[in-house]
Amino acid sequence: QVQLIESGGGLVQAGGSLRLSCAASGQTFNAYTMAWFRQAPGKEREFVARIVWSDGMTNYAGPVKGRFTISRDNAKNTVYLQMNRLKPDDTAVYSCAAQMTVARPQYDYWGQGTQVTVSS
Repeated sequence: QVQLIESGGGLVQAGGSLRLSCAASGQTFNAYTMAWFRQAPGKEREFVARIVWSDGMTNYAGPVKGRFTISRDNAKNTVYLQMNRLKPDDTAVYSCAAQMTVARPQYDYWGQGTQVTVSS
């Protein structure tokens, strides 16, 4: 069993920055990819960014490209989301997720989420 615990959310003014962390614990962690998703009030959950655990290859959603950076620390089993030039539209609960195998294109584990609020 894998547990994902997010941290780093909070309240920030538009134009500011936050760094989210997602620490994985439990069984020996060997994910295929890790990703960040977000869900704003009244909206569906949406993909934000993902990283391939083995080689660090990344993908981003259009609205965050150039402002957000996903990275990982293999030794700490932790994935980060550096968010710069934040906008009020970035306000959401941010959750991390782990896809454990390339053979199964789904996210097997999810964190509880951390609130990010961007004031105008």
